[in-house]
Amino acid sequence: MSLLAKAQQPDSNGRIQHVTPESAGWRYVGFDAYLLKKGQTLNLASGDKELCLVLVAGLASVKTSQAAFAHIGKRMSPFERIPPYSVYVPHHDEVEVYAESDLELAVCNAPGQGNLPARLITPEDVGVEHRGKGRNQRLVHNILPDSQPADSLLVVEVYTNEGDTSSYPSHKHDQENAENETYLEETYYHRFNPEQGFAMQRVYTDDRSLDACMAPYNRDVVTVPRGYHPVATLAGYDNYYLNVMAGPVRLWKFTWEKDHAWVNSDNYPRVT
Repeated sequence: MSLLAKAQQPDSNGRIQHVTPESAGWRYVGFDAYLLKKGQTLNLASGDKELCLVLVAGLASVKTSQAAFAHIGKRMSPFERIPPYSVYVPHHDEVEVYAESDLELAVCNAPGQGNLPARLITPEDVGVEHRGKGRNQRLVHNILPDSQPADSLLVVEVYTNEGDTSSYPSHKHDQENAENETYLEETYYHRFNPEQGFAMQRVYTDDRSLDACMAPYNRDVVTVPRGYHPVATLAGYDNYYLNVMAGPVRLWKFTWEKDHAWVNSDNYPRVT
């Protein structure tokens, strides 16, 4: 099974990506991406899932059965590097999205219990972090971290400058009932500036029973069912990705690959 989902031409609803637990061969995470034209309306039903709608780029009004969030959005490109507007939607709800400009919309989903109300996540609600050092630096926007209420979903976006690495040192989160690690499936929705760029991403396990290296291009999705999953950008192209994670326990706990953990220590960058 391929771990790389290539972006498709928009269908009648504007959808360009459609990842389901069935297509990915796992249990929890689903992901869709849409390119809507100004004035277009998208209707969604959450069913037994909770949703997090992320305005990757553009302006919109969003209505659910219990709430309305009019005229939201600010950035017109993810590479403005300001946090996005997002909307959390519980299960057994309906959503109407009206595009007030051309709109790039990500719809993240995972099993929901329906115990939480729909809510707007503003840029001010998003935690901003700078991680790493040397050639392993990135800017992180914590849209829906495990410190904020949701049933299953974890959502974060990451910016990596040209020539740098991220999701590195190699780490994994694929063990259930482990003291220092949680089982979390994960998707990466990649964007590039300029758009013709690409990155290299490797997904691999300690025993190499899974060892795949791929080149995601603009709006491609990489699925990570298990194992380590570092990303390396190429010269000339900045990388943005939107991560969606979910599993049986809503907690982000991971372990480093021992060989490369030193890159996160005081020994890096090396002095020679």
